[in-house]
Amino acid sequence: MDGLGGLASGQNAALVILAFLQADCGSSEYGKELLSLGKDFNLTRDINHNGPRQDDGDIECDGHLESDGHVSSSIAAALGDVEPSVELQWPRNRAEAADLQQIAEGLREIADQLEHNVVAEAVQNLSRNISASHSEQWKDHLRWEVDRVMRRGVGLEHLPQERVIVALTLTLVKGVCERAPRLLRNLFDSVLQCFSPARAR
Repeated sequence: MDGLGGLASGQNAALVILAFLQADCGSSEYGKELLSLGKDFNLTRDINHNGPRQDDGDIECDGHLESDGHVSSSIAAALGDVEPSVELQWPRNRAEAADLQQIAEGLREIADQLEHNVVAEAVQNLSRNISASHSEQWKDHLRWEVDRVMRRGVGLEHLPQERVIVALTLTLVKGVCERAPRLLRNLFDSVLQCFSPARAR
């Protein structure tokens, strides 16, 4: 994509999209969907290891702290509801990671500049349209709504229009998913297809 650097890679596009959607996440249900999505795409990792353990084979079932520092199954079960603290897994190349973080931050800044009433109306229209259709059509509804808003004008003509379109698209997706978190996975896939047409899912 012109002007959006490393987003040609499906993994980089997914990382930037997830970074955008995670910013200022207010709803716990939406947050859980984001966490699940990030894990499924291998884009997040638990940085303080307080999520459910994967390997309980070497834990005794007597409810004690093991000598190797692992928590026994009864304590682990009690901590199962504790939300893990996660971070996105940016590329190891610091320059590439910094570029992707800068793209995500720039998109959030553009989204903040979009008029609230324009976004609120567009989110409502998009929600109504996707509720009345199959998920295969969601990408088309998303494109149509973004095009409608851009034709109407958002007052950001001084910014690169491709970035405004991406920011608007992600803002609409976030608005819909905050209202209906169960739609996140399909909308995420739709956006990823828009940004990475060659990606097969």
